[in-house]
Amino acid sequence: MSCFETDVPLHLFHHGENFKTYELMGAHPATVNRRRGFVFRVWAPRAESVSVIGEFNNWNENAHVMQRMIDGETFELFIPKIKQFDIYKYCIKTKNGKTLYKADPYAFHAETPDSTSSNASKAYDLSGFKWTDKAYLDKRKHSNIYASPINVYEVNLLSWRLHDDGNYYTYRELAVDLVQYVKEMGYTHVEFMPVTEHPFDGSWGYQVTGYYAITSRLGTPQDFMYLVDCFHKEGIGVILDWVPAHFPKDAFGLYEFDGEPLYEASQWDRMENRGWGTRRFDYGRNEVLSFLISSAIFLLENFHVDGLRVDAVASMLYLDYDKDPGEWVPNIYGENKNLEAVAFLRRLNEAVFSFFPYAMMIAEESTAWPMVTRPTNIGGLGFNFKWNMGWMNDVLDYIKSNPVHRQYKHNKLTFSMMYAFSENYVLPISHDEVVHGKCSLIGKMPGDYYEKFAGIRAFLGYMMSHPGKKLHFMGSEIGQFKEWNYKEGIEFFLKDYPLHEKLSTMVKELNAFYKETPAFYEIEDSWDGFEWLAADDADRNFIAYQRKDKQGKTIVVMINFSGSDFYGYKLGLPEGKYQVVFNTDSSRFGGSGNVKQRIYHTEQSYSHGKEHSITFDLPKLTCVYLKKQ
Repeated sequence: MSCFETDVPLHLFHHGENFKTYELMGAHPATVNRRRGFVFRVWAPRAESVSVIGEFNNWNENAHVMQRMIDGETFELFIPKIKQFDIYKYCIKTKNGKTLYKADPYAFHAETPDSTSSNASKAYDLSGFKWTDKAYLDKRKHSNIYASPINVYEVNLLSWRLHDDGNYYTYRELAVDLVQYVKEMGYTHVEFMPVTEHPFDGSWGYQVTGYYAITSRLGTPQDFMYLVDCFHKEGIGVILDWVPAHFPKDAFGLYEFDGEPLYEASQWDRMENRGWGTRRFDYGRNEVLSFLISSAIFLLENFHVDGLRVDAVASMLYLDYDKDPGEWVPNIYGENKNLEAVAFLRRLNEAVFSFFPYAMMIAEESTAWPMVTRPTNIGGLGFNFKWNMGWMNDVLDYIKSNPVHRQYKHNKLTFSMMYAFSENYVLPISHDEVVHGKCSLIGKMPGDYYEKFAGIRAFLGYMMSHPGKKLHFMGSEIGQFKEWNYKEGIEFFLKDYPLHEKLSTMVKELNAFYKETPAFYEIEDSWDGFEWLAADDADRNFIAYQRKDKQGKTIVVMINFSGSDFYGYKLGLPEGKYQVVFNTDSSRFGGSGNVKQRIYHTEQSYSHGKEHSITFDLPKLTCVYLKKQ
């Protein structure tokens, strides 16, 4: 019997309703009979016995044998004199005679993974950090994220910037350099690729072994708190990538934790994620639901982050994901839907929003699954944002095409507006699109050196004015030609070269223009905020549209994606006077400077379904914004 009040939390854990299981399980500082130490708890229902081993007992498997708790499945032990940072593992003896050495699934800190690491957990007290972001959090409570500018800078913290000797920047160092950089560039949010503990750098953090441990490669959990706090003091939100779809098969991790499938699904067709060489979670097991949902709540609560981007949602939703016929079993309705995973995602979002109503829960979902960002009470999955993978695939296919051939792919630019308001979208140009031979963003652009820069400038002008929140992966803002490599930092030395520096200047000013222009973000859920002006001029690779804010103020967007300059192009517009307010071909941005006219007055001349129009010249590969006066 436990000497702590654990009956109710344990009961809720087994019913999939303990969303703060991290307060029960794991290692926690405690005082028993005036002796200070840590109390350890671990769930291992099929274990014959469990003991706590570590340097404090010379890894003696018999020195600290744990006791079964009232449920018969969870083990507990108080050990005095355990100190902060003491390393430990659980020694699990199975009923078939195996001995397993497992890291703590609920550990708050872990050994730094390297060639000499035993991947042990560390005793760690999370309390004591003094947050200074109250003003930011109060403001966040009253903001409408749907009608706010959201422009995300996606970052891999291990490779944004490295020291000359190849060592990582620490969380504390990033709190100076990265925070200042993101502020200067004008992004509203950062999104960190997974920062929870993982053994292999080459997984980029997506094969997680520590769902409650911020990676120790860059410092302690409190150092990470400091980084988030510094972002918040500058008004910048922080989003974390989170991976509840699968976990690696490292022997010290969740893999067959008590000798048999426990956290992973036990069904033959659901256990393995073949493409990634990992195990899938068992979404039908209550204790796994408590574990995963608690992880999400833990990150939001203890690290004050603004939201989670949930990775690989499609792999969770479909029983036949990455499987051939005969390799999967339909659900009870004969469908390919994973009903348990659907229920988990709904419960996850309901739980998160019950604790954090203003959180961002972003689904990386690559299919046409309906109502991903609709409430669960009407059949939705309950997220409030979804990555628009369809838009991403279409526009990247378009921009990498030679302008001569773009006329045959014009629908790639326009098709997204057929479904733009079906979900709350984020437009992602992410890390996945600049690796494995896909080329960097500027490397995708056809043409010579100057045309590549013109192409990326025009594309960014299009992206920033298209309905949907924005996400850019690090390096694209300076025109890095080299693909991202997780072992190397971003090539910031490129800013010593004029066109790279001028592209960076344009991105900075474009980010500022986006934040200052409500027409680009206030209405993103209906046609009230968008109107096509020229959607079908495929022959000239030209599109034009206008965005509108809640006050009725408009911005006209005109983009020449062709390889030729336009002269005397006539475009129908509502009657009025229009001023050029942004021009990607400006010489300040590395362009030709051939957009000479600054003010346009409409004339009574019919075009594009309107009684009035303007006539203009537009250089190749150029995006121009006009503001109606």
